[in-house]
Amino acid sequence: MYPPEPRIGYVLKMYPRFSETFIVTEILALEEQGADLEIFSLRPPADGRFHEALARVAAPVTYLPHHLKATELWQVLRAARAELPDLEAHLDELLAAAPDDAAAAVELAAQVRRRAITHLHAHFGSVSTTVARLAARVAGITYSFTAHAKDIFHADVDPADLRRKLADAAFVITVSDYNLTYLRGTFGAAADGVVRLYNGLDLDAFAHRAALPHPNQDPAIVGVGRLVEKKGFVHLVDALALLRERGSAARLELVGSGPEESALRARVAARGLGDRVTFHGPLPQGRMADVVSRASVFAAPCVVGSDGNRDGLPTVVLEALALGTPVVATPVTGMPEAVRNGETGLLVPEADPVALADALEYVLSDHDAARERSAAGRLLVEDLFDTRRNAARLQARFAATARFAVAATDHRAPEAPAVGPAPDLAGVAR
Repeated sequence: MYPPEPRIGYVLKMYPRFSETFIVTEILALEEQGADLEIFSLRPPADGRFHEALARVAAPVTYLPHHLKATELWQVLRAARAELPDLEAHLDELLAAAPDDAAAAVELAAQVRRRAITHLHAHFGSVSTTVARLAARVAGITYSFTAHAKDIFHADVDPADLRRKLADAAFVITVSDYNLTYLRGTFGAAADGVVRLYNGLDLDAFAHRAALPHPNQDPAIVGVGRLVEKKGFVHLVDALALLRERGSAARLELVGSGPEESALRARVAARGLGDRVTFHGPLPQGRMADVVSRASVFAAPCVVGSDGNRDGLPTVVLEALALGTPVVATPVTGMPEAVRNGETGLLVPEADPVALADALEYVLSDHDAARERSAAGRLLVEDLFDTRRNAARLQARFAATARFAVAATDHRAPEAPAVGPAPDLAGVAR
């Protein structure tokens, strides 16, 4: 029996989401290779801003039920009952879930049957995977998910819940070797099916610039990301104040918004840096890339937050490396896998404004060394973070899962795709 062409349902908490460009990039790369995708979102978008690439996504989007009244919940169950005759067998699991998650899972399971979806893939091991897992069990198909950072390290993560998801999934992707080591060390055999596959970039959209800004220009330091604790921008403001005391004309451009914006603005004012700091707010990907490409240095002073939250391997750091902007960062989680100290960028201890100021000053003063690291950074991104190459590996996982599912119903005993080799998966850490 030949396996059917995989029809993949992507399960996301919110689609589209302005800060999650890596998901759109992945979907576009899969579609370019002929993947048959549908998107299922648990929430409608809460932001009217969209990146340009979104218009190229062909996959249809279905918004699952959310915040239902009791009568609406019964309607979902009644409608699904005809399409899911074994629904009662999963009633205990559904009742143990939050009502919104259970309703979304039932509706998703019905959509899976209706649309002949063969596999579900979720991003983040939190609520989207909760729904994907329940729906897959009810519908009798497989699921997988990509684990990033907050869904692994945040203080609110339930280890027992994450262990169950890891163990039940056909396979699990995580975005750094750091994460892979942590998950396997923490969850043991339950994490045997986890593989590392980096988030990718569309390198056509991030052309490497031939030259850095002229050293005689007032140097621009740029930081990009949500204005939250884990980004460490408070330390970047303090580092800028130190650079000014040393006679540097450097200025800072911050791209993004978030709950710490008021506190950051107050800190800028208290340091007397109002004429040196520009708050751009959130920008579409193209405009953000323009700001980063014109900067003298990109700073990613990430820290582990007080709640355990931290970045995995920020996509914008990869974008800066691809563009050729010199990078200064901290060695939080997977960062050293892209920013190799002294080779593709510079790493400094987290929450250390003095070390950060020293590294920024070094980049701004040694133009030739910065250029060499920038060239090496582009080569690294081309080697490890090309979205087309990485999406092909993910597509191979989907295909291997489909083959395994068919073989299992055929009473054969194939090698499980979660851990077994596939010829076109070279370069995926196991």
